[in-house]
Amino acid sequence: MSYMRGDLLTKMRKMVKGLARPEPRWLKAMEEAPPVTFPRPEGRIKQIEFPEDVYVRKFNKKHPDSLYHDAIKISGFDPPPARVFAWRVLELKEQGVSEDDAMAVADMEYRTQKKAKKKAYKELKEIARSEGKKPPPNPYPSAIKEIQAEEKKYVMDRLFNRKVIEIANKMKEERDKLRQERAAGQW
Repeated sequence: MSYMRGDLLTKMRKMVKGLARPEPRWLKAMEEAPPVTFPRPEGRIKQIEFPEDVYVRKFNKKHPDSLYHDAIKISGFDPPPARVFAWRVLELKEQGVSEDDAMAVADMEYRTQKKAKKKAYKELKEIARSEGKKPPPNPYPSAIKEIQAEEKKYVMDRLFNRKVIEIANKMKEERDKLRQERAAGQW
C-alpha cells in the first residue's frame, strides 16, 4: 500500500492492540516472517552535481550578461558557453595547468570567440547592406529585445485588432461605471 505511511504490519499491530479490529489470521505468520523493508533516504535528496558546475558558476559570476544569451536550447546541439568554458578549464587542469591559469586561458578563448562572432556579424551586415538585402539575425541579441520581438504581435493586436479594441473599450466602460458607483456610494 504505497499511499500509507509506515508499513502494514505495524499499522495492524496498533489497531489490534487498540481493539479497533479483531486479530486477522495472517498477523502471526507475518510477524514471524515480516516483509522486506527498504531503507528510506534521510532528509532531502542531494542535487546532482557535475565536476564542471563549480566553473560554470564562476563563469556566470564573471559574465552575468551571458546568462541571458546562453539560454539552453532544448532542440539545439550546441552547449552553452558556460559549459564549454568549464570543460576547457577541466581539460587544461588535466594537462597540469594551475586552476587560475586555466580559467584565464579559457576566459581569453571565450572573449576572442565572442569578439570574432561579433566581427563576423558586423561584416555580414555590411555585405548585406551593400547588396541591398536584409541583414542576418544577430548572434548576440539583447534578451530584452528578444522578449519584445515575441510580444510585438500582441502589442500590435492591442492597437489594431477590432475585437481586442472592443474588449478594451468594454473594460474601460465597466471600470468607469464601477468608479461612479463607488463615488456615489461614498457621498
